[in-house]
Formats: sequence, C-alpha cells, structure tokens
Amino acid sequence: MTKSQPPNKLLPWLDVLAITAWGVLMLRYWRTGKLNLLIHPNYFPLVIVAGIFLIIVGLLKAQELWRRRRRDVITSNVQHVNFFAPGWGSSLLLIAAISGFIFTPQVFASDKALQRNVTDLLSTSRLQTRDFEPPSQTEKRSLLDWVRTLSVYPEPDKYTGQKVKVKGFVIHPPEMGSEYIFLARFVLTCCAADAYPIGLPVKLSKGQDRYTPDTWLEIEGKMVTETINGQRQLTVAADSLKKIPQPENPYGD
Repeated sequence: MTKSQPPNKLLPWLDVLAITAWGVLMLRYWRTGKLNLLIHPNYFPLVIVAGIFLIIVGLLKAQELWRRRRRDVITSNVQHVNFFAPGWGSSLLLIAAISGFIFTPQVFASDKALQRNVTDLLSTSRLQTRDFEPPSQTEKRSLLDWVRTLSVYPEPDKYTGQKVKVKGFVIHPPEMGSEYIFLARFVLTCCAADAYPIGLPVKLSKGQDRYTPDTWLEIEGKMVTETINGQRQLTVAADSLKKIPQPENPYGD
C-alpha cells in the first residue's frame, strides 16, 4: 500500500458531488426565477433538461460507488473519471457550484450601460427586426418595441405626438443635459455575456424629478423629436413618471 492510495478513495465522490451540485444549481436558478438573469428564456428547457440529467448521472454514479467497495476497483475507476490533475477538476467545479448557491446573480445596470455613449445606446444594429410587427396601439408598445420600430423606420418625426407608456431603468449619460434622462433596458440574445443596453431619451417637464441612476420607472407621455448632441432623436416627452420595482425579468420586454 502506498501513501497516495487512501486519499484516492474520495476522488470519485468528489465527482459525484460536483455533478449533482451543478444539476441542483441549474434547477434552483430556474425555480427561483434567477435563470432570467443569466440566459434568454428560449434556452430554459435546455438548462432544465441538463439539470435533471446531471442529477440522474450523479445519483447513478453514487449508487455505483456504493456497490464497489474493493479498493482496487475504486482506484481503477478514478483513472477513468479524472480528466485533470487528480481531484483538481472536480474541486474547481464543486467550488464554482457552491459559489452559485451563496452569491445571487446581479442585474446589469447603468454603470455597464455608461461604458457606451449616447450614440451607441441609441444604436439598433444588434436588434433582430425580421417579422417584427409592433402593437397598433402605441401606448402598449414596450421600450424594446419602440427601439425595434425605430430601427425599421428611423425618421423620428413619423412618431411625433404618439402616446407612449414604457418601463426601464434610469441612466444619466454625461453627454445629455439636465433636462433629460435616458430610460434603458438590457437585451439578451443568448446569455448575460452578450447583454447590451437599448433605450430612449426622456425629456422632463419643469419640476419633474430626475431620479437616481438604476431607478426603475414607468413613464407616460408622447413622442417628440429632440436634437441631442447635434443629432435628431426620437424622445419621450414625459407627462408622468412613476417609480416601480425591478421586474422579475429585467431583460424582458
């Protein structure tokens, strides 16, 4: 018997813990609604199936290990399970899963959006507008609907006077004057790694509060054309601003 053999008995169980923990974590994020912060809803079924599959694999692996009590069989099994240096791969996966249980995913906010200037924030080049048809009643259009519509028909005067009711979080771009705020939302194409902000400028009436960055608002008003940083922009002329809680799915419409 060598000194290195006894610790190897635990390595297959480390694999079981890592696999099972990741399966449970995926399902936990789904059940608690946190999956909205990480991936697009189109991929929810894939994550759910993967989570169930990993739990089943973990349970089957645990059952197999319970049946294999002889040390030489366990040692042989270790050689097939570990793809990295002994124990390191599974340890890192397990630590990552435990971190997922401890720390809650955070929503992207104004600090990330401000890495772009106003022109970039108003860019619609990444939006998918194929087969897009906005609601006929303009006050039922979401912020994303308005930005998509503007991408298809970019002339801002076309929308002058149309009613608007949108929700988003506040940004204070340094390039915009104090009479404006920027109402934004992040959009997910696949996952949080590719999230990007979209939104519209909002012109405030005299006496209206600018609110602090990252405050979620529901704004009602009408569309006007304003010149911001030398460019004509479709802008919401706010009649009312109402503070609202952050939506359950902050990356939705």
